[in-house]
Amino acid sequence: MSGTHASGDHFSTVSASYAAFRPRYPHALFEFVASIAPRHGRAWDCGAGTGQATVELAEFFDEVVGTDVSAQQIEQAPAHPKIRWLVTPAESTPLEPASVDLVTVAQALHWFDHARFNDEVRRVAAPGAAIAAWSYAAPIMEGDVGSLLASFMYGTLQSYWPPERRYVDEEYRTIPFPFVRLDTPSFALADRWTRAQLAGYTRTWSATTRYVAKHGSDPVAEFERELAAVWPEAEEARRIEWPLIMLAGRVS
Repeated sequence: MSGTHASGDHFSTVSASYAAFRPRYPHALFEFVASIAPRHGRAWDCGAGTGQATVELAEFFDEVVGTDVSAQQIEQAPAHPKIRWLVTPAESTPLEPASVDLVTVAQALHWFDHARFNDEVRRVAAPGAAIAAWSYAAPIMEGDVGSLLASFMYGTLQSYWPPERRYVDEEYRTIPFPFVRLDTPSFALADRWTRAQLAGYTRTWSATTRYVAKHGSDPVAEFERELAAVWPEAEEARRIEWPLIMLAGRVS
C-alpha cells in the first residue's frame, strides 16, 4: 500500500505521530469490555490504528487480531506474542466464521461502511459474542488555551473535517448499531499535557491532514504561535479531558 491510501484512511501520513500523541484509554475500560465477552478466546480490534487498544485487550484474551486499512498504521503497531496484525478493511476480513468472542472499535466506527461492517460482525461472531465501540469527543481545556483550541478545531479547520466525523459530534447517538444494547459505565479520559503534546495531537487530526493535503502548509504552526502567547512555559503541563462515548451490545 506504499504511496496509496485505502478508502476511509485519514491517518497513514501521520502514523508515527498518531502512535505518540493520541490519548490513552483508562484500564477500567478494558476490564469492562472483557467482562461482557462470553469467553476470552479471541478478540477482534478493528480500525486498530497503531494498536493503543489492541495491546490492552491482549491482557484479557488468548488471541487478539488487530486490523486496519492502513499499512502505515499497522507498521507502527508493536509486536506482541498474543496479537496478530492484519492490513484489511473492517468490512471484509479473512477471519473465520463464528470465531470471535469480542469485537472492539476504538475511535473508528464512524469511518466504516456500517451496513457491510455490521454484516461482517455477525459473520465472525461466535455464539453470545459482544461488541463494544467507543469514541472520545472534542477535547476540553480551560481558559484562553481552551478558547484557542476550540477556535482552531471549529474555526480554522471547520470545513476540513470529513463528513463521517459528524457521528462523533453527535456522540454516536445517530450511528447505526443494530445490536442488543448493554448498559455501559462512565469512563474518564483525562491527562496533563505540555504545549508540544497538544500541538502534536492536533497534527494527527483528520481535518489537519486534509488541510495540509489541500494547501501544502501546516495550520498547526500558527496555532502554536497563538498558544505560546497564553501558555508561555513550554514544559508546563495543563489538564486536558475528552468526553468518552461508548456503545456496547450483544451480537444476535
